Amino acid sequence: MNIKTAEFVSPKHPDKMCDVLVDTLLDEYMKGDPSSRVALEAVGGHGQITVSGEVTSSADVDIAGVVKDLVGPGFEVRTFVVKQSQYIGQGVDAGGAGDQGIMMGYATRETKNYMSLEYELARDLCRKIYEKYPFDGKTQVTVEDGRAKTVVASFQNTKTPELDHLVRGLIQADEYLINPAGEWPVGGFDADSGLSGRKIVIDNYGPEVGVGGGSFSGKDYTKVDRSGAYMARRIAVDYLEKFNAEKVRVKLAYAIGKKDPVMAVADVDGKEMAIAGYDLSPRGIYEFLDLKDVRWADTAAWGHFGRDFPWR
Repeated sequence: MNIKTAEFVSPKHPDKMCDVLVDTLLDEYMKGDPSSRVALEAVGGHGQITVSGEVTSSADVDIAGVVKDLVGPGFEVRTFVVKQSQYIGQGVDAGGAGDQGIMMGYATRETKNYMSLEYELARDLCRKIYEKYPFDGKTQVTVEDGRAKTVVASFQNTKTPELDHLVRGLIQADEYLINPAGEWPVGGFDADSGLSGRKIVIDNYGPEVGVGGGSFSGKDYTKVDRSGAYMARRIAVDYLEKFNAEKVRVKLAYAIGKKDPVMAVADVDGKEMAIAGYDLSPRGIYEFLDLKDVRWADTAAWGHFGRDFPWR
């Protein structure tokens, strides 16, 4: 017996709205100054948004204006943003990583885009429901021995019989739990608060695959908890194809201020090997993955992997 479960949330979930906010701000800084160093967090809910963090950039971004364009003019926006610490900056200036950390990459033959089956089913279901009901919502799929066993779907502004009919037409399962707590017309920031960087398991590969712990949104490429995780996924995909493997896990780790990782290993179908042939410095990752051309807000919703980004 092999049972696995994964969940997903829509872009109108409060946590995801905060991710979109900080990545949109990152895009604005990068548009005005491609060398910007950005580390922003957002917390929001109940008519208030707070943006906090560190930015070193020549770009002049109206943070409150950008936020209100996204969430509405009725929100109070507070900002607490300072320049990046000079003590961190001196290591980044030398080409080193902007922080220490561990990054995980993963690829599997379970699906066409090399993502875990339970994760991909939950994401696909959430996206298709969102096309009809573009509101706050969650899905969850449990698979047993490769087939859907239990499906959960809770979406704002839906009638349960209609949502039930839609879900049953999208995925076959043994059991359906549709709006199990009842219908809910109030969602998003009106019902709950959100925090950027909180959905790190959804942003990665689901709960069956380990994550390093770092969040992605609101950070420029010098923060290796983002760029390193993207590179780890790219290597995992490359090795899956190169060795015709079934499953690949990649582990990277960095020390702040140092450009080369202190760990770079891959587990290919249970066989561990050192990673070779890649420039794993922050700048090397930036150039290899063409990160200058990425619109960061596009990554903030629907997961960071398995979506045909340069890291795939």
